[in-house]
Amino acid sequence: MQTITAKYVQRDEDWTVTVSGLGKTLKGEASGIIAARDRADQLVEELAGEGANPTVVHLLNGSAYEFTSTYMTARLARGPEAPESSKDEEASDEARDASDKSEEESGKPVTATVPRKELSREPQEAERRYAHAG
Repeated sequence: MQTITAKYVQRDEDWTVTVSGLGKTLKGEASGIIAARDRADQLVEELAGEGANPTVVHLLNGSAYEFTSTYMTARLARGPEAPESSKDEEASDEARDASDKSEEESGKPVTATVPRKELSREPQEAERRYAHAG
């Protein structure tokens, strides 16, 4: 199996990705590294055919490490996906509304109860294990 290479080049906020392998080269553009990675996947699928699982090496400035670092930083900075967070916001809005309603009815603020685990008052002797060199 031949390796497919995806090379990324940044121009301001836009990214150009060049996918090469199997005797062909395809180019694409995207806004942002995450979208560029998605575009690379599409180009790889065009190149290798649907259902194929080729080995793809993603490079930024000739370095797979640099690509991975940049990509993961962007993914972590982005946070959770928008559809999931909107569901969470709706659920917390409903909970807040219910809390406000019960507060209005009783006249007292409602405090959330947090389940607590009761700890044993006497510590149990843990088995001690020692690492030995040799």
